[in-house]
Amino acid sequence: MDEPWYEHPAIVEGWVVLASDATIHPHTDSTTWRLGMLVAALQAVRKEWPQSAQWPVAFAGLSGGAKSSGVLGAMLAKSGTVKICGFFLAGINDDRLSEAYKMFRPPLDFLNTPIWLSSGLNDRIAPPGKDEHVKLSLEHTGFQRVRVEGFYGGHEVKSVEVQRALRWFREIGKF
Repeated sequence: MDEPWYEHPAIVEGWVVLASDATIHPHTDSTTWRLGMLVAALQAVRKEWPQSAQWPVAFAGLSGGAKSSGVLGAMLAKSGTVKICGFFLAGINDDRLSEAYKMFRPPLDFLNTPIWLSSGLNDRIAPPGKDEHVKLSLEHTGFQRVRVEGFYGGHEVKSVEVQRALRWFREIGKF
């Protein structure tokens, strides 16, 4: 469902987009159900391209999806099944990544993962200033590379911001 927001900027930067949306609705939507969908999608990709197990993975989401991607990223980082190279969190008004870090306890180097907070200057759901609170919370937890970038717009994903974030992840990660 969200894949179109990321497809063009990712392709321009040489990335593959994996969106693990289901064609059915779960009886109870949960983080565990979403993790199962994501792991199944990653396994399918790895079956076709075994070398993909070494590829860097960036997590992205808007609003509640941004919050969920932080939690899922921390869970997968704990398992060691993916090499996380960044988080693109758009329209986020609450820090769930820090809670997930404390709960799932991924390796200490997880705190060096770059985090790009993308905010619309006219966002009414995650108004300007909320992103700074999220940034401060992340830094208080120990995250070292947190960047806030505003753009003209509302509660949305801007393709140019996705592209800039992916470039930054590549520069920081040296891959």
